[in-house]
Amino acid sequence: MLGNFGFQNSRRATSHGFLFCLKDQTITKMKKDARLRVDSELDGSLSLRVVPPTLIAAEKEEAKAVLTLFFKKQGLSNAVAARIINKSDLFIDHLVSRLHSVHKSRYLVGRELTTLEIRDALIPYLESLLEEHGSMLADVVENFPHPPIKDKPITVVSPPDSAPDSKQVKAVSRVTETSPAGMLRPQVVYLMELGMDLEKIKLITRRFPAFAYYSLEGKIKPVVEFLLELGVPKSDIPIILGKRPQLCGISLSENLIPTMTFLEDLGVDKKQWAKVIYRFPALLTYSRQKFKTTVDFLYEMGLSSENVGKVLTRCPTIISYSVEDKLRPTAKYFRSLGADVSLLLLRCPQTFGLSIEANLKPVTQFFIARGYTLEEIGTMISRYGALYTFSLADNLIPKWDFFLTMDYSKSELVKFPQYFGYSLEERIKPRIALVKKAGVRLLLNQILSLSSRNFENALEKKMKQQQQLTDQV
Repeated sequence: MLGNFGFQNSRRATSHGFLFCLKDQTITKMKKDARLRVDSELDGSLSLRVVPPTLIAAEKEEAKAVLTLFFKKQGLSNAVAARIINKSDLFIDHLVSRLHSVHKSRYLVGRELTTLEIRDALIPYLESLLEEHGSMLADVVENFPHPPIKDKPITVVSPPDSAPDSKQVKAVSRVTETSPAGMLRPQVVYLMELGMDLEKIKLITRRFPAFAYYSLEGKIKPVVEFLLELGVPKSDIPIILGKRPQLCGISLSENLIPTMTFLEDLGVDKKQWAKVIYRFPALLTYSRQKFKTTVDFLYEMGLSSENVGKVLTRCPTIISYSVEDKLRPTAKYFRSLGADVSLLLLRCPQTFGLSIEANLKPVTQFFIARGYTLEEIGTMISRYGALYTFSLADNLIPKWDFFLTMDYSKSELVKFPQYFGYSLEERIKPRIALVKKAGVRLLLNQILSLSSRNFENALEKKMKQQQQLTDQV
């Protein structure tokens, strides 16, 4: 699929057997009126003679997003991080200056930085500041360029109200403002033509303000056209961008396509990219180290390379689960029940995204309270991985209550736990009624898993057999 993606006036790049035609002028250039003119001075520093306000504004929003994420990883809430950043305009300017310094060569050729490049340039610097200043980092940021007061305590206080911060207000204002002729910005018009209404665009912008500053030709349009070439329906584009607007900030040639090729090498079905991206568009924004960590865990659990590819294709969200905090503890829990973890990962990987305390243990206790042993529960979950994904109140309890009226041994559910996956009103009750009316007995598996025609045939065959036995007597 990737090999069919072509642009005119392109250079060709071959990676792992895939031929990519990349449109340099679309993917890597900025709009002509937003090109940076730079000089290399005698001391080697970067001098920005003309810096388009739109580009600077976009870089500032990207820097704020990185800094917010960094503060959140240090344990600060969104509100506190936003309060600090709103007081730190000079530090944000400083971060943008670092971008210009680190990526001097990119500016010399007029190339716009991607979200990942900005993140990769700033995170190590922020980590070095954290190592140097520790708990005083927030003060360093707020007081930049002046040194913080060493003995000033850091007060973590929620803001008095939940009013949107200034960057959100500015970003939303940007996507809603019109020209003297009453026209919205080109990128907004383009998104609306794709089926995204203005309220949806505003909602995305509130969550991710940098989206308001993405250029149409340099960022948004190339990604959208690429997704369409992959087979993503046009109607799905607004949903995908709504889930992960950051996709538009990532370079096709340097990030998205190489990441997809890397995942294909891991076994992701290249014919299923449209479905994979729709299910979890954030997949393409994770680092290769994150992919490797998850894949190594899957191999450790006993999955073959072929099955690893199937898991990543069917449930790409598994990449978002922490191996040490989520996947490994969940695997240990299912092993304690005697379940086949590798089989469970293959059949129902989404089970590993559930909370052990809030989701898994209550289901286990439900079956224990009804007389099942841990060994039987382990067998049930191995045979039907989705069992633990069902709601107790809406699914397991009402279906169990009806099962008690069916005159079957509870061991039947160990043999066929898929019973809980069928609709109680549309499948279970009607077919049980037909079996009882016929006066015969079928296995639970026969009653529920057969198609309507095969079920009728099985029922008719059983009735004839029973009639023959009666005639013989």
